[in-house]
Amino acid sequence: MTPDLINSLFELCAGFFILNHARVLYKEKMVHGISIISILFFVLWGFWNLFYYPHLGQTLSYYAGMFICFANITWIGMLVKYRYFHKPVEL
Repeated sequence: MTPDLINSLFELCAGFFILNHARVLYKEKMVHGISIISILFFVLWGFWNLFYYPHLGQTLSYYAGMFICFANITWIGMLVKYRYFHKPVEL
């Protein structure tokens, strides 16, 4: 196992965990206790990694980093939608 492979497996797992957040948000359609600023920090870090990994020669980490950026952007889009544009249904 190379460091690139190990890192890319961590990144892939993180991407799936982020998509799980998106799944739960889609199900509940409510945002509570989440700072979009914190999420934006991790998206910026993800984009930095897309710049940085090729300089390290970590191809697998680069592709896994693309997945994590996609997952974060998806989740942010959903956070914005459900926090600012979604009206909850009253029962």
